[in-house]
Amino acid sequence: MRTPLLVVLAGGASSRLWPLEEKSLIKFMGEPLLCFQLNRYAQLGMREAVIVANPENEAVIRALVEPLMRIKVSVVVQPEPKGMGDALLQLRPYLDAHGNQPVYVTQVHDLTSMELHQRMLTAYQSGAATAYLAGYRVDEYFPGGYLEVQPGDRITNIIEKPGAGNEPSNLVSIVAHIHSDAALLLDHVQAEYDSPNTADDHYERAMAQLMQAHIFQVVPYAGPWQAIKFPWHVLDVMNVMLGQIEGQRISPEAVIEEGVVIKGSVVIEAGARLFHGATVIGPAYIGKNAIVGNGALVRESMVGERAVVGYVTEVARSYMADRTHSHAGQVLDAILDEDVNLSATCTTANLRIDQGPVWSIVRGQRVNTGRDKLGLIAGKRAFIGVNVMTMPGVKIGRDSEIGPTTVVSEDVPDNTRVWVEQVIRRKSKSTTRKV
Repeated sequence: MRTPLLVVLAGGASSRLWPLEEKSLIKFMGEPLLCFQLNRYAQLGMREAVIVANPENEAVIRALVEPLMRIKVSVVVQPEPKGMGDALLQLRPYLDAHGNQPVYVTQVHDLTSMELHQRMLTAYQSGAATAYLAGYRVDEYFPGGYLEVQPGDRITNIIEKPGAGNEPSNLVSIVAHIHSDAALLLDHVQAEYDSPNTADDHYERAMAQLMQAHIFQVVPYAGPWQAIKFPWHVLDVMNVMLGQIEGQRISPEAVIEEGVVIKGSVVIEAGARLFHGATVIGPAYIGKNAIVGNGALVRESMVGERAVVGYVTEVARSYMADRTHSHAGQVLDAILDEDVNLSATCTTANLRIDQGPVWSIVRGQRVNTGRDKLGLIAGKRAFIGVNVMTMPGVKIGRDSEIGPTTVVSEDVPDNTRVWVEQVIRRKSKSTTRKV
């Protein structure tokens, strides 16, 4: 049976991820998430893939996938973020050129175990159904699309966010879908876009229509699943990746000075330099040409390429992207995107006084992050001056500047300066009264 064409959805809008940018380009262990996912599919024997990009990330994605040897990748572009169905319709020119074929539809930001994909491909090889959908087993209500399943694992409907107590099953749809007939699927998706229904669930409605005449089979899954929807989910994916480190892998081209302490599962890449008195406690990752300064402590964190963990800086449970800089401060449960500067004696507060869950504003709505500890989330090139303190869960936008000694208690938009006004007055002469 023909191996399905891998279709990776990497376009769409990422406004919920602000101040971070493209999910597919976030690096973990020195590798963009998109490349990590493609290499995993290549291990399963998949040799051809189509990436659905958007106009903003197309050039970067093309440059990333061009050197890949184990899997042949084509890139198509979704001009506007019109939903998953519209993203799939961009496959039409590829199918016209290469013929109709089975497709395996996935999202770049869904991280599961290899077991799920192996089970999906095994189910497809059985030839028992027209389509195969992964169903994630949940123990409590999850705000997603639930699968209505009959005996024999046949799916008869997808019900989007039915509400607690109204779930048709305990299986939530993960976007790991194999369709044996791509043209049949796209015809039904196009019909939904041509219909007067303006809801944005065209893909789900198309599948619901197909289920009436064709067999859709669920592939149940109860293993790990982590999706990047909000910026703090980067920490969750980081923890998954760190958890896969076994032992210590220290490049012979890394410079480890005397007096450095390394404990647990740790990766230290070529060119990294750890100065006297530095401590790294795993699981942890230190990227190429990164610096961990004298007396600094890195634990349960990722430090990107050419990043600097400065003198006596503590980095705990945090993600520091390429070329971030810090000095004599505390980076706690934080996410610092590329080229962020955290000046001397800055602290990213991570715990509320009442120790309750940290909340965040996303697209104007207050969202519970589900984390009792969450520090700063800073976008690319943010510059944070000396002795700044950020409150739990605060986000600072790209290219913004925070002046010295500022306490940042709410989100700062992109390209914004925040400074504490300094008032200087001459001291008035005091008068004395004779008694």
